[in-house]
Amino acid sequence: MKNPLHLGQILAVHARLSPGRTGARDLDRTMTFAQWNRRSCRLANGLLGLGLAKGDRVAILAYNCVEWAEIYAATAKAGLVAVPINFRLVGREVQFIIDNAEAAVVIVQDELAGVIEEIRKDLPVPAGNFIHFGKSRCPAGYRDYESVIEAARDSEPDTPVLPSDPSALMYTSGTTGNPKGAIRTHHGATMLSLIGDIEFGFTRDDGALLVMPMCHANSLYCFGAFAYCGAVTTIYSRKSFDPEHCVRTLAETGSSFTSLVPTHYIMMLGLPIAIRAQLNLDKITKLLVSSAPARPDTKRAVMEMFPHSGLYEFYGATETGWVTMLHPHEQFAKLGSVGRECVGSAPIRLLDETGREVPDGETGELYACTPYTFDGYWKLPAKTRDAFNGDYCTVGDMARRDADGFIQLVDRKSNMIISGGENVYPSEVEALVGSHPLVKEIAVIGLPDEKWGERVHAVVVPQDGAVLTEADLAEWSKERVAGYKRPRSYAFVSESELPRNGLGKLLYRELKAKFLQQAPSINSRTGGAA
Repeated sequence: MKNPLHLGQILAVHARLSPGRTGARDLDRTMTFAQWNRRSCRLANGLLGLGLAKGDRVAILAYNCVEWAEIYAATAKAGLVAVPINFRLVGREVQFIIDNAEAAVVIVQDELAGVIEEIRKDLPVPAGNFIHFGKSRCPAGYRDYESVIEAARDSEPDTPVLPSDPSALMYTSGTTGNPKGAIRTHHGATMLSLIGDIEFGFTRDDGALLVMPMCHANSLYCFGAFAYCGAVTTIYSRKSFDPEHCVRTLAETGSSFTSLVPTHYIMMLGLPIAIRAQLNLDKITKLLVSSAPARPDTKRAVMEMFPHSGLYEFYGATETGWVTMLHPHEQFAKLGSVGRECVGSAPIRLLDETGREVPDGETGELYACTPYTFDGYWKLPAKTRDAFNGDYCTVGDMARRDADGFIQLVDRKSNMIISGGENVYPSEVEALVGSHPLVKEIAVIGLPDEKWGERVHAVVVPQDGAVLTEADLAEWSKERVAGYKRPRSYAFVSESELPRNGLGKLLYRELKAKFLQQAPSINSRTGGAA
């Protein structure tokens, strides 16, 4: 054997070495490694039996469920390419991805079949290649998922699969336009799994509760790490996040790890003390803060709630995988940082507009060079060229490096505000103004301004029950934010009014569009430009 094993192959290894050990489960169904491997082989052979060939794309539309574990393993074994689709998308958005990927098969969960039915006649998928699974009866025009599995042989497929072959086409969230398909290879997936195991210290005695959507890179990369080391993966198969149920599930399944966005942690922290006191959280030893930075007070509260757990934060993207990691012992020594380069990665480069590296302490566009960087954007050669500088890749994030080599994200290049000729990074303003004790959440955007070109506009969610005014925040900002960075106008909204994608990330483009429509009615504040 010359090459590292891909997901389908490593599953076969665990099925041989630990056949009776639990491999994957959700809240309704459990599979041993032997069962998981056998069903994945059957599904792989069943898909090939529909006329699919190596490299064909398989679109999947489903909520979190254990079938994801079978499908990801099956496509790997068959040399097919998984195309996970965000279940929050509407028909037109789903159609774009299926069309763009030129999917040969669509696998859909029963509760989402209506989305596919709405667009099915316009899809480029052969009529017999729509597969349906779930608790409800298989409708006309679809193949039953279980029937496809039962009719196929359970031996390993004969398809030769190389490390350089694509394993998945991961469509980005599309916060700045149509989503782009990031081509992920088996080599990249394997390296992500192994380096994830090293960085987190995962072993076969760990267990993951995957709450984030299985259609997203976050859960897929964590899933791969646990599958590779032979640990049990529990997929949180609820359509919406219930903080009490999630914490109970963590405790009762004996999971040692989960990855959540800050909003999830805040919801958990809001549970009554009486409920929290009922739960034994001692086995939870690793927690990951994902997709957005957490405030220091949130971090401290999480560590108090889970006293035996270390808290991790990372920076990465669908295209790059893990780039940096902030480990538990670094959390408060390097507040605001996302850590340093992960094992096996080359030093990060922070480049100015001319392509030169900036000195420590100055802001530049972040370029990463990892052993699992994506191969490019599907059918978008110009976008692929824009993303690469030699072996280094960027997704447009701006960052600084301190004297110890720790990276601090500043903002997305596309979110930058230019006010009076000065560059203003929203995340920096958000961190400073958002530190006001009555601010629950804040988003900063740029709006047109006759004098300054753009003005800084803050959209604020106050703490529950709090009374907060523009004057309060203007006064708070005076000693904390340079004049040209201070918000010149404010809007106070409820949490539900902030547009988000499936990972809970704020959609700045949509937020800005909303306020651009209201711009004439928003009064500009005098914040000075000192």
